Amino acid sequence: MAVVKVNKKKHIYWAEINRPDSNNAIDFEVMDMLEQILDEIEKNGSTRVLVMSGAGHRFFASGGNIKAFSELKTAEEGRQMAERMAAILHRLESGRFWSIASINGEVYGGGCELLLAFDFSIASKTATFAFSQASFGLPPAWGGITRLVERVGRSRALEWLGSNQVLTSEDALNTGLINKLSITSELRRNTWEWALGLARVEPDLIEELKNGTLRALDRNRDASFEKELDRFAHFWATPQHHKKVAEFLKRSR
Repeated sequence: MAVVKVNKKKHIYWAEINRPDSNNAIDFEVMDMLEQILDEIEKNGSTRVLVMSGAGHRFFASGGNIKAFSELKTAEEGRQMAERMAAILHRLESGRFWSIASINGEVYGGGCELLLAFDFSIASKTATFAFSQASFGLPPAWGGITRLVERVGRSRALEWLGSNQVLTSEDALNTGLINKLSITSELRRNTWEWALGLARVEPDLIEELKNGTLRALDRNRDASFEKELDRFAHFWATPQHHKKVAEFLKRSR
């Protein structure tokens, strides 16, 4: 299965991206499973913390699955894919539960956009991060620009988005991209203990706190997200993007 349930007890739901053969890349099946998890959590109303990690020790999420998405050629096809994932991340961000990204390894491109939608993140000291979308001739698609600027500021966001710089876990912590670090062998235990503490807060209060902090940040975020989708769809259909994808697929054979 693309996403598996690891644990579900004490008001905590732990799920894992289970695509080690593709470096835990996000494809349509991963989207299906994320939607099913959110449906379940929203229906039962008892989950107070959702934790997500990646299978294995090398990758948390390596971004969108280039091979799976390479069949999408037009701006409209690219936009439809991006709109679907953006909607998933909006549900994650606005849900009546806390969310923790437990980052066990490397995170690239859309994987960084995924972690930005979580309320909190804890990473292994060996984890690395890169906003690699520009290497495929693309801007972020899933709200990553808006959330990254909110998290680390405009100048730093531009530097990371434009340079494909690989960030260490210390870089990520010091700039506010993530909240906590853990030695690798203790990551799961430290994540679980953090989740247990957060699970003491009831859903009504979780919802109020999350909505309150978003109101404090509000600069017409919906318009910002919509513009990101428009520009992503434009770049998706360009010859430069298709050329870079073809080169990547050729190298990966």
